[in-house]
Amino acid sequence: MSTGTRILAIEGTAWAASAAVYDGETDDVCIETDAYEPESGGIHPREAAEHMHDAIPRVVETALEYARETADDAGQPIDAVAFSRGPGLGPCLRIVATAARALAQTLSVPLVGVNHMVAHLEIGRHSSGFDSPVCLNASGANAHLLAYRNGRYRILGETMDTGVGNAIDKFTRHVGWSHPGGPKVEAAAEDGEYVELPYVVKGMDFSFSGIMSAAKQRYDDGVAIEDICYSLQETIFAMLTEVSERALSLTGSDELVLGGGVGQNARLREMLETMCAQRGADFHAPEPRFLRDNAGMIAVLGAKMYEAGDTLAIEDSSVDPNFRPDQVPVTWRDGEDVLFGRDGTQVRGAEAVVDLEADRNRVSKRRVPKSYRHPALDDRLRRERTTLEARLLSLARREGVPTPVLWDIDPLETRLVSEYVGDVDLRDGLTVPRVRDVGRHLATLHLAGFVHGDPTTRNVRVDGERTYLIDFGLGYHTDHIEDYAMDLHVFDQSLVGTAIDPDPLRAAVRAGYRELGDEQVLERLGEIEERGRYQ
Repeated sequence: MSTGTRILAIEGTAWAASAAVYDGETDDVCIETDAYEPESGGIHPREAAEHMHDAIPRVVETALEYARETADDAGQPIDAVAFSRGPGLGPCLRIVATAARALAQTLSVPLVGVNHMVAHLEIGRHSSGFDSPVCLNASGANAHLLAYRNGRYRILGETMDTGVGNAIDKFTRHVGWSHPGGPKVEAAAEDGEYVELPYVVKGMDFSFSGIMSAAKQRYDDGVAIEDICYSLQETIFAMLTEVSERALSLTGSDELVLGGGVGQNARLREMLETMCAQRGADFHAPEPRFLRDNAGMIAVLGAKMYEAGDTLAIEDSSVDPNFRPDQVPVTWRDGEDVLFGRDGTQVRGAEAVVDLEADRNRVSKRRVPKSYRHPALDDRLRRERTTLEARLLSLARREGVPTPVLWDIDPLETRLVSEYVGDVDLRDGLTVPRVRDVGRHLATLHLAGFVHGDPTTRNVRVDGERTYLIDFGLGYHTDHIEDYAMDLHVFDQSLVGTAIDPDPLRAAVRAGYRELGDEQVLERLGEIEERGRYQ
């Protein structure tokens, strides 16, 4: 930002009482932070609020004094006050908002309300110079993938239970380690060896509850703590890296930024950098002070919003503990994500290379080794998914769902040869009738007792007559309504991430599903969407 805008920002969503001053002319950020450190266990909301009450006035006064000392003698020390409106702990957010309102009124400057998670993304976009990156936010209470589409940041995938940092902290509390647990796990992992733990990826969504329960059980069974810590990192971060690659593949983006406090972990950054290098994408992680909760990122985004005229009246400045990033109108940037189509005779997916032989009406798909994953984990996943894909492709076809004919499988080489179907991916040919077809196809699979596992608009092929499901590698047999609803949820999120106007398409997939499927699944889908993981 080349303007001379100066913003004072206040952050206090959970544990970090922080204030910062951002100078748009020099791009300098001065941050003052007083972090809450519980004596035992995790963050206690009442104690965190008490800390905010004591610390916010101190950090704000320090930041304001800096703003006065560095201001142009002829002008105001700042142009606006920005603050984190959410998501976060309600009592902490209200203290921050009260301080921001009082300061804005005292200085007679506008007020800017910033979404904390969007700020994590924007500080990465700002410091990297990227245009339209996918963002992996990996923080204590949150974990999700964001990409810009049609005026908002869309959630492409997210945790289905708890944030990544909180998941790790649950394990460290179990073994008696103090908060925060992440750095302690990272240190212990240096001397560990790999042991198998659950690996749960559903499209671009993921779950940590199973792996945390298994890690606790391994500890109780006497497995070395170093081995568990090593394996937690190798498994959890591989899950996050895999879904990040799936998001890059879905959107066609070749830029990835990392946000959130867990992003300070060297192993996570190494995995993401390796993955991006392997697929020819650019990766950026902001400097550590901008990864953990801080007012600097609130100030930078606050400056962009202020320049766009996106300010708040005092009476409209209430906080929202469950403020989702996809609720924020993005007023400060133009343009849309670019979606790239197929180019040439080879397609690079999230986990496989597909060689197209359209003249012979066939494709050869090979799951390539992922050097970011531990070799034992990588070998297991590639073989299991190849075998599952072959089995479920054939089963779906027998149930009447259009799928490619499978001609050959080599589990050792993780290679499949199948029929070439469709003219384009559904992503490049979205229509209401085709999406309705997908709803019917998913209902058919669920009635037969299994899920696709990754029904995105990249894993559906279409032509003038039919809508085909492909790539069943994440599928599995199940009779649980939750699993069926999650299958629909994955497809729904891919529509939101790729369609200019997703609402008619979202209604169409539900209508198609309702023709054949169980209404209870659609009811559960609504519950999944309402769970509100940003707390």
